[in-house]
Amino acid sequence: MLNSERPRIRLRPNAMVQKFRHGFPWVYDNELVMDRRSRKIAPGSLAVLESAERQPLALVTVNPASKIVARVLARDPEVQIDQAWITARLQKALALRERLYDAPFYRLVHAEADGFPGVIIDRFGEAAVIQPNAAWAESGLEMLCAALVAVTGVKCVLKNAAGRARSLEGLDDKNAVLFGAAPKAPVPVAMNGAVYMADLQGGQKTGLFYDQRPNHAFAAKLASGARVLDVFSHVGGFALAALAGGASSALAVDGSAAALELAQQGAEAGGHRGSFLGDCYVKPPLIGTIALVPQIVDSVNVPVIAAGGLADGRGVVAALALGASGVSVGTAFLRAEDALINDGHRAALESSRDDATLVTNVYSGRPARGFANRLVRELGPISPAVPEFPWASTAVKPLAAADPESLHGSRWAGQAAAIA
Repeated sequence: MLNSERPRIRLRPNAMVQKFRHGFPWVYDNELVMDRRSRKIAPGSLAVLESAERQPLALVTVNPASKIVARVLARDPEVQIDQAWITARLQKALALRERLYDAPFYRLVHAEADGFPGVIIDRFGEAAVIQPNAAWAESGLEMLCAALVAVTGVKCVLKNAAGRARSLEGLDDKNAVLFGAAPKAPVPVAMNGAVYMADLQGGQKTGLFYDQRPNHAFAAKLASGARVLDVFSHVGGFALAALAGGASSALAVDGSAAALELAQQGAEAGGHRGSFLGDCYVKPPLIGTIALVPQIVDSVNVPVIAAGGLADGRGVVAALALGASGVSVGTAFLRAEDALINDGHRAALESSRDDATLVTNVYSGRPARGFANRLVRELGPISPAVPEFPWASTAVKPLAAADPESLHGSRWAGQAAAIA
């Protein structure tokens, strides 16, 4: 549309015109002359922003139904907003991210900061999630998606329509797959030395809070040897970064059980034992080792050691075939003749079934998997009466020494004990 054909919206005489000349991106309803003509402009339309003296200031996108009536797209009122314009801005955003990050997992577009008012685009390797939180982006979503695919080469583009910002713009809350096929499982994202699991369809917002990345990194530098509490943790943002930074423990608290399950998976992918407080401690991980290994291998540039549920040659072959650099067979070592376990523990391993183990904090003060002994049965798998690590094992030793049959002693065993 030519400049002469575009509608015009005008600032009130008392509006601070200088802030728009200096780059301020939003124009509120109380700064504009909202006459009948202005109110009839269709949401998402382009218009020329004028001073009270009718001097052109910028090209804006308009939504009369929003408190932010106009969002600045370009300082040049004559510019054409088409796929070439979108492509150029995406290329600029991509070039900056490629200077900052060594892997394609980042916030590619951060709204006004990248020249796309109200638009968030997060990249997860070969997938991208768009949050079009402004009417102009919603109406131009097809063009935006096509440019995104052309610039980045992603094979999947999702639309996330959640959030209060869209409702304030009068937009719907319907998510959609815009291009390609959606991932069938959470996507592992290596960041700040930790691994995060991002649910691109069912998770909050785009699946991950990339904008908190520098804050997570800062917190990790303070975490060595510390016990960390991460409240409103989502999928483990600060907690996982703290563990990667050397924290002795991290407690993640969130209102979403699904988010905490992803935090647990992220902890285990980073080599930490991740568990839930309460009865859900005994709940198995949402993703097993065999499913998780290839996703981690594809997402990081470090050797991956597969562990958990692997105890014989079949598991080793499968893990190596999926890209693992090594395998820890865990419980199988306990079956070795020179393993320093007592007869009761050995007998339990030899007669184990696939449902014979549970996660307990009784043995060491930290959650780990093993057989239930008398102490576990009496206290319960997860007991607040157990001292913290490492004092719990010290407390159990006298009981184990007094009980040769190990009714009180630790009986470690993994889920694959039955085939070890």
